[in-house]
Amino acid sequence: MNGFLFDQRNQKHANMSSKTDDNGKEIPEKLYDSSTDKTYRRMRFFGKGSFGKCYEIVDIATNEVYAGKIISKKLLMEYNQKGKMTQEITIHRSLNHVNIVKFHDFFEDNYNIYIVLELCKKRSMMELHKRRKSITEYECRYYIYQIIQGVKYLHNNRIIHRDLKLDNLFLSDMLYVKIGDFGLATRIEYEGERKKTLCGTPNYIAPEILNKKGHSYEVDIWSIGCIMYTLLVGQPPFETKSLKDTYSKIKKCDYQVPSCLHKSAADMVISMLQSNPSRRPTIDQLLRFEFLSSSPVPKFLPSSCLAMAPRIEAKEIDHDVPNQKMALIEINLVQYNDTRLEYTFLKTNLHDAITASAYFYQDNGDFRSDLKGLYQQLTTLIETKPRILPGNLDDENTDPAAQPLVWISKWLDYSDKYGFGYQLCDESIGVMFNDTTKLILLPNQINVHFIDKDGKETYMTNTNYCKTLEKKMKLLSYFKRYMTEHLVKAGANNVNPETDQISRMPHLHSWLHTTCAVVMQLTNGTVQFNFSDHIKIILCPRMSAVTYMDGKENFRTYRFLTIIQHGCCKDLYQKINYAQEKLGEMLEKLFF
Repeated sequence: MNGFLFDQRNQKHANMSSKTDDNGKEIPEKLYDSSTDKTYRRMRFFGKGSFGKCYEIVDIATNEVYAGKIISKKLLMEYNQKGKMTQEITIHRSLNHVNIVKFHDFFEDNYNIYIVLELCKKRSMMELHKRRKSITEYECRYYIYQIIQGVKYLHNNRIIHRDLKLDNLFLSDMLYVKIGDFGLATRIEYEGERKKTLCGTPNYIAPEILNKKGHSYEVDIWSIGCIMYTLLVGQPPFETKSLKDTYSKIKKCDYQVPSCLHKSAADMVISMLQSNPSRRPTIDQLLRFEFLSSSPVPKFLPSSCLAMAPRIEAKEIDHDVPNQKMALIEINLVQYNDTRLEYTFLKTNLHDAITASAYFYQDNGDFRSDLKGLYQQLTTLIETKPRILPGNLDDENTDPAAQPLVWISKWLDYSDKYGFGYQLCDESIGVMFNDTTKLILLPNQINVHFIDKDGKETYMTNTNYCKTLEKKMKLLSYFKRYMTEHLVKAGANNVNPETDQISRMPHLHSWLHTTCAVVMQLTNGTVQFNFSDHIKIILCPRMSAVTYMDGKENFRTYRFLTIIQHGCCKDLYQKINYAQEKLGEMLEKLFF
């Protein structure tokens, strides 16, 4: 990129607009690249960054879908970031690796720079972290191996990323890791060069950057260590309530490795998180650590892992044994009491009040904690008395990344005889029987999970199952047939059917009828209210967000903090108030 052109070539499209950019100008609905004669249509809003916004964009001629970063030139000039943007584009466009977000093109007009990138529909690993907190070592091995491969490619090309973090690691449809955002990346010009720029993100920044002693490739190794720790433990190794304290802990290399981590995982983390950069392994040496070399790295993960732990570790599946049956187990799930905050703290600060309650999800089986955390979040929101708006907030105040991955698209109450049936947005079918046992038919319409009264899970298929379950399997098929033939699906989600043996879907934990709604709580903490006026709200405590689905099945997802700051429409506010009241009643019944 040879500077900014500031030409008039896109001005003929300026009247085709509906969104305002950071220059106060309208973002065109059609984005025209005169150098390639391509026109893109701006579609869904994805998110906002420091200097611009991100949208889904579609090549009108080919219907190919991309992510489009629209960056304000005015803000770049105001903050003297022109050179930084030039360097980011120069570096990123030179890269080509399966584990790096593909750079397709860039162009500009008088007001914005438009960067066309590979679209990663499963968002970033930060959303995975928020929904899951800690993941299994089996999954961590999968993600870390791919991160290392991407960084190895960068280092081989003399590039340091310098901002590796969960927010900058994106996931494709197949859950392949894609390293993105090269805004802080730099190129090593000669052997032994040490960079002096103070840059990075607090929870991931290496001590030599803070100490201003000069840094090189080793800062990426440190960041990978922070990422691996965060994925396995559920929180960053040096995280505190203040930036000063975090930096102090980093400089002292002051962190604790939980004893529950297996030695191979702990050894690898410790090797990367060393104050002296020369003692850290190189990117090639990381691949030889026991954590990655002693067990096969998974070749894939099902998308269900975004919401739930996989069913079992792959090494426990013997693919040569036909019709294998085995108990479903949770792997590597750890409760960390030090992150369970007292509710008295939640009222001291609005941001803390909303975000801190997300820490109540370490104990995956404690559904009372799920409800309690969500109730506190809604209570905090209501106590701030947000503004009531005449209509919905605009798209740029929504947060599509916080939209629930799984929700109930159909339900059927036949509890007067058998139980409560439902279909999830991914086509899986479940029944909660009156005796509190459950059956779940996975999206591939083959694998079936049975949960007994004590919560023990058993795996089977729709043709090979325990004969004592024959009646319930028939009832499951009846519920499925009725919902398929007679009920309209709400908010269809385009999720590909799972065909593997390790998928594990969230399922219905509890439900109840109220005077004007059906309330359904899933095992991943999500609580859904289907109101009699056909409005639906889906409350996601781990993302601290509400999804508002109107009668036309339009989705709008708002962070609770956004509603506190900007308000919401009257109908949504009333629904949130109702939900908070009913959650309070549910908690009273659970605790008293």
